[in-house]
Amino acid sequence: MNGLKGLHHVTAITSSAEKNYHFFTYILGMRLVKKTVNQDDIQTYHLFFADDKGSPGTDMTFFDFPGIPKGTHGTNEIFKTSFRVPSDEAIDYWLKRFDRLNIKHFGIKEQFGKKTLSFIDFDEQNYQLISDENNTGVKSGTPWQEGPIPLEYAITGLGPLFVRIQDFKYFKQVMERVLLFKEIAEEDAKHLFEVGEGGNGAQVIVEENKVMPMALQGYGTVHHAAFRVDDKATLLEWDEHYRKFGFQTSGFVDRFFFKSLYTRVAPQILFELATDGPGFMGDEDYETLGEKLSLPPFLEDKREQIEGMVRHIDTVRSTKNIEKEYE
Repeated sequence: MNGLKGLHHVTAITSSAEKNYHFFTYILGMRLVKKTVNQDDIQTYHLFFADDKGSPGTDMTFFDFPGIPKGTHGTNEIFKTSFRVPSDEAIDYWLKRFDRLNIKHFGIKEQFGKKTLSFIDFDEQNYQLISDENNTGVKSGTPWQEGPIPLEYAITGLGPLFVRIQDFKYFKQVMERVLLFKEIAEEDAKHLFEVGEGGNGAQVIVEENKVMPMALQGYGTVHHAAFRVDDKATLLEWDEHYRKFGFQTSGFVDRFFFKSLYTRVAPQILFELATDGPGFMGDEDYETLGEKLSLPPFLEDKREQIEGMVRHIDTVRSTKNIEKEYE
């Protein structure tokens, strides 16, 4: 059976698609590569932010559920998403940028030998930047060429995913026996697992936490995380593999931009496996990627209905000159 190749995307919940678009575009300098809707709840926006080309392993995506309450962080939660930047010098750049823009952060810290900078957004969603200096393993993506961040400092993809779990012994078995990760280090009660080629783009950091209350999902929290696989045939192999361990799955799901398989591997921990392709470039031109409402073919006949339900968000950037911000 073909193994997992690393992180594919992380999907979270936002209180405001508009604020979310501004934060990721103009603060973090990630490219909106797809403005679409949640295929299971078509009144809900689904925004995909990624690298310049929408490469797998670089996507942070958001649902904008109408009327959803604020989430509460706790245990049994995917609680923090990492973004890769090229170097330690880039981390220093971001510290100054966050200070200038009044983005709440928690200072530069070392984590498993890597320089990191944790921060939150307007919903108190948890993120960190991690330096790729001396990193090996899964290659990162291409920074957004027309974004506000100088290319030598820009975000290039997803880094380690953080999970808090109440029953670490059980979850370790899931990570190693079911998902085929290997634990490679432990530091400050946090356990570092990696898969495939390894490195920042293929790691999960697990913290055992029996003290915090159970997390409650809502805006400001992660909905699910996805790992990369090659193709549909691999997904079907994994479906069978999961079932041998007694896990229920969604079965094969065609999301048009990629193919998927969903499994809840622990209380409130939903993992998806997603194929690398077809990707986000098939239905829009590179220059105007993410500027219009994109719908998969099976929703096109509902376009008028959908456009009547979701409010208009201006995501046009191709006509704007976005200057690089060196300070």
